[in-house]
Amino acid sequence: MAEVTVRVETEVNPTESEEKVKTAVANLFGNIAMQAEPSHRGSILTAEAEGQEALFKFRNQLRNDRVRDAARKALFGSLRGSTISFCLNKQVAFAGHVSFSQETDESPLGPLRVVIKCENPRQLIDWLAPRTT
Repeated sequence: MAEVTVRVETEVNPTESEEKVKTAVANLFGNIAMQAEPSHRGSILTAEAEGQEALFKFRNQLRNDRVRDAARKALFGSLRGSTISFCLNKQVAFAGHVSFSQETDESPLGPLRVVIKCENPRQLIDWLAPRTT
């Protein structure tokens, strides 16, 4: 598959442990480079990686959690051109699972915002979450 870039961004609230938020990201995306920048409310944690291998752990978790069909629907629903943008529940990610969420409604501490860019996003979605039926 052609070049893939993955970016995960989330707020780290003053009431949260930055290490636990990093763990939430690592639970779904593995050993991805992360950095925190101060913001008006805590900090912003950003993680970036290039290459399809940055999505191996996420792909495996979709299979392990048996949410490939739901993930497929969410991913295709968030597809715009060559970009796939979606949110994941930060607390569920800390527990090592995947739960797609809305921007703020379903995640009181704020979501993990994920942006994936690639030349053929439909092919990437087929790889991440193949049909189960």
